[in-house]
Amino acid sequence: VQLVESGGGLVQPGGSLRLSCATSGFTFSNYAMTWYRQPPGKEREFVARISTITSMTKYADSVKGRFGISRDNARSTVYLQLNSLKPEDTGLYYCRGGPDDDWGQGTQVTVSS
Repeated sequence: VQLVESGGGLVQPGGSLRLSCATSGFTFSNYAMTWYRQPPGKEREFVARISTITSMTKYADSVKGRFGISRDNARSTVYLQLNSLKPEDTGLYYCRGGPDDDWGQGTQVTVSS
């Protein structure tokens, strides 16, 4: 099982990024996928989750209305669209999922002017 995040970077407040998590080694369409983040000096926290067939979504209150999670089962990839970014969105963003709830290595998002 592999989960590989990409798409992070440095962005100004109010900007946007699109994160990707490419997976392999399991039947992607069978599993819900989740994004987490770890701000500097803080605990890892839940960001967003997407279910399987119905693609129902759930978001942390802090990102609701600004972030969007989606999935492409044909590409075994889950995405996180980050809009209206704030400095407090800075952190290492991880995806998680699969039969053993594995983690990716993370991608860094830094929001700063």
